[in-house]
Amino acid sequence: MQIEILKKSYAEVHFIVRGVSPRFMNSLRRAMMADVPVMAVDDVYIVENTSVMYDEVLAHRLGLIPLKTDLDYYVLPEECGCGSETGCHKCSAVLVLNVEGRENGVTVVYSKDLKPHEANPEVKPVNEKIPIVKLAPGQRIKLEAYARLGKAIKHAKWSPVVRCTYKYYPVILIVDSKCTGCGLCIDVCHKNVFTLKSGKAYVVNQLECDLCDECVDRCAQNALNVDFDKNSLIFFLETTGSLPAWKVLSEACRILKLKSEAFLKQLNELGVV
Repeated sequence: MQIEILKKSYAEVHFIVRGVSPRFMNSLRRAMMADVPVMAVDDVYIVENTSVMYDEVLAHRLGLIPLKTDLDYYVLPEECGCGSETGCHKCSAVLVLNVEGRENGVTVVYSKDLKPHEANPEVKPVNEKIPIVKLAPGQRIKLEAYARLGKAIKHAKWSPVVRCTYKYYPVILIVDSKCTGCGLCIDVCHKNVFTLKSGKAYVVNQLECDLCDECVDRCAQNALNVDFDKNSLIFFLETTGSLPAWKVLSEACRILKLKSEAFLKQLNELGVV
C-alpha cells in the first residue's frame, strides 16, 4: 500500500492510496462515518423557554451543533460504570444556555451563547456563529445541555464527518498524432483538466477528472482515452471540526482492525480458519 497526501489541515485530509481495493476503502469509509464517536448534546433540561420555538425543536437544534471532542478523556456511556442518569465527568459534559431578548429589536441566539461548564471547558461548539433561535424583547431561554459520546450508527448528530468519499484514480491518454488542437475537449470539460498548447491538447489537472467521458464523446479524431486505475483511489475526508481529520482516520483504522480481529477469532472458534 502506498499513500500520497494531497491536502492536510485540521478539518480536511485528501490523499491518494494505491495498492488497495475499493472494498477495503469502503469499509474504512463506513467506519469513519458510523463508528468513530464524537460528542453531541443528548439530554436537555429546560428551566425556562418563553421563545416561539418548542422545547423539542430547541433540543433538536442543540443536538446538531458539532462539539469539540477529546477521545482520550471521555468514554462511551455504555462503557462507563457510573450508573448515573446524567453521567459523570468521564462520560458526560455540561453546557449552559442562559439568554434573554434585548429591549430593542430581535436577539439572535448563536452557538457561542452555549457555554461549557467550568468542569469541562474543552467541550464547546466548534463554530460560534451557528444560529439557534431568535428572541423578541423579554423572551428568555435558560437550560442545561448534557453532551455525551455517541456513534452515527445510532443518530446522525454523532457523525464526525461532512464529506467522506473516494473516486478512482483517472488515467488520461492523448494520442498526439491524432490530436488536431480543435479544443472541444477543453470546452466541454467542467473540471478544467485540459489546456491547449502549441496547437495540441495537454492534461494539466488529471486528478480533477471525474470520468464523465464527455471529452471522449466530443473528440471527433478519437485522440482521447479516459480510463481509471482499479487499485488506486483518491480519498476525500472533511470533518465537522469535532475531531481533527487525521484523528478520525486513525480511529477508524483502529476500529476496523479490532472488528477484523474479533471476526477472525470467531471464525477460529468455529473451526473455519
